[in-house]
Amino acid sequence: MFDTPIDAWYAWLGLAAATLVVFGVVSSLPTTPAPDAPAVAETVDAVATSEYEATATRALDARAVRIGPRSIGLRTDAGTAHATLGYRVVPVEPGTTLARVLRGQPPAAVFTSRATFERAVDTARDRARDPAWRPAGRHLVVRRLSWDGVDVTLVGTLDSRPGGV
Repeated sequence: MFDTPIDAWYAWLGLAAATLVVFGVVSSLPTTPAPDAPAVAETVDAVATSEYEATATRALDARAVRIGPRSIGLRTDAGTAHATLGYRVVPVEPGTTLARVLRGQPPAAVFTSRATFERAVDTARDRARDPAWRPAGRHLVVRRLSWDGVDVTLVGTLDSRPGGV
């Protein structure tokens, strides 16, 4: 007697609208987890704390990366993740002379003197004070080295092209 007749058109219209809303919410959920920035930061810190010269490469599953002297950020379609680094690093931009050192060349083969190496490190640190998002390569490379009293930990991404940084 007090029941709503299910054959009423407005009941079916409301059910259809609710179905569309639920479908929209479910389809907008990310299908992959956010990137694991803390794990990447652990790799960077492990190399930075090494007593000796060390290098590590870590695969990245991110579209964009932002590397600062004390932080790293990763971005994917699923979201953005940030992590603080325990030690100060030198972010390396692709195409610079420091990128060649990051890839494994000795500083003495790339720079004419300790002073030019130190200036390149200082310039990279200055540029990294306000880091910008840039496309991520396939791998993050971390290299700790010392040359003639200049101790640094270089961090950068490897480009997807062969031989690129």
